[in-house]
Amino acid sequence: MFLPSEAQRASANGKSDYRLEEPPSSDSSPDTEGVSPELEKAGLLNKTKIAEGGRKLRKNWNPSWVVLVGNSLVFFKDPKSQNPDSWPGNSRPESSVDLRGAQLQWADDLSSRKNVFKLRTITGNEFLLQSETESLIREWYRTIQNVIDRLVSLKHTHTHTHINIVLTCSSVCLISDQVFGCGLELLCEREKSTVPQFVRKCTDAVERKGLETDGIYRVSGNLAVIQKLRFAVNHERLDLDDPQWEDIHVITGALKLFFRELPEPLVPYGFFQDIVETEKVERLKHLVLSMPPPNHHTLRHMIQHLRRVMECSDSNRMTTQNIGIVFGPTLMRPENESGNMAINMVYQNQAVELLLSEYQQIFGAEQTASY
Repeated sequence: MFLPSEAQRASANGKSDYRLEEPPSSDSSPDTEGVSPELEKAGLLNKTKIAEGGRKLRKNWNPSWVVLVGNSLVFFKDPKSQNPDSWPGNSRPESSVDLRGAQLQWADDLSSRKNVFKLRTITGNEFLLQSETESLIREWYRTIQNVIDRLVSLKHTHTHTHINIVLTCSSVCLISDQVFGCGLELLCEREKSTVPQFVRKCTDAVERKGLETDGIYRVSGNLAVIQKLRFAVNHERLDLDDPQWEDIHVITGALKLFFRELPEPLVPYGFFQDIVETEKVERLKHLVLSMPPPNHHTLRHMIQHLRRVMECSDSNRMTTQNIGIVFGPTLMRPENESGNMAINMVYQNQAVELLLSEYQQIFGAEQTASY
């Protein structure tokens, strides 16, 4: 298992030269309140800053490790001696831009390079991002644009959604059929199960009709429909074969939202540090087995399901690494987000990758029986 270097550990403890290009927005968005934002994409691109606060700057192209997390695009330095197999091993977070209110446009006319697009922030900072691979840069463009669009949608629905979340959290112990926002042990005790019924329904639906869908779990579903499904789960019987839930990305989005709204993550806070730092499979096995039964069995169910997703990676492009990127911060997070968010993601992603690759040794042979 790859672990962050000493430089990254220093960054995680707040000792790096990481700085914000953009000040945090005063508009809080409901998907980042009280939860760890998802890391959506990471990779190596060429980058240059061409304007700051509306003032033009001279181009200075440099390779940069780019991380798309929550509402931010984080840039890492690219040490020339870095081994690509262990990237971003010794790199340090350099800067970050807030995507709220940002604009994208293709910009081949602004550079002699091919496959270039421009990112302009609400504060007037402008960046050019480029890759020699056209399909890669187009995928980055689409993914960043999707995040920008989603942030616009979240802003428009912020008041309604915030009220909905507050009502959910305050009524978790008052409404007998609450699912979202309910503690895992309480929910499983009520359902007399060690894996929540909603989790089983979602994974079953994905395995029936979505395993080969391109970008499954990585592509965002329609936020309004996800919220509608969330309401249905909490207030009525749910049939995922209903045509209104035909978009598989709505189901996967709702499942990720379920885990993000758990009062305590699927990997309990007390286990987080040991799990993300261990390199030994036997130690990881012991930690997983020591979790409360609902946590252990639900984690096993999810990793078993995600291995089936991974088996179709030729079609869905969800490799072990991509699954780690999506589910690292979804299934586990530190109790206190005092370190650097992007560095924490490295720990979380690698822990999920190890659970996937060493599934049989950690959990034993796959079982189809209900547990």
